[in-house]
Amino acid sequence: MLRRALGFEADEVVEEYAFQEGEAVLLKRKVTKKTVPPDVAAAKMLSEEEKPLSALSPEALQAEKKRLLAMLREGEET
Repeated sequence: MLRRALGFEADEVVEEYAFQEGEAVLLKRKVTKKTVPPDVAAAKMLSEEEKPLSALSPEALQAEKKRLLAMLREGEET
């Protein structure tokens, strides 16, 4: 869910085969890098699973802020 909420890249592989003498032989293989953008619905579902921010103490809010900033930095690096 987190991966979907942040967006990701994936390799899409398309292979074309032909039959020669009863065996499948690979003719072409195409690898395309596909970028999947962040999904707002997934981000919303993740945020609904967590406690409301108003219920957190100031220390817990600060820890949550650091956690979220670290997640954003990690997402930018990949």
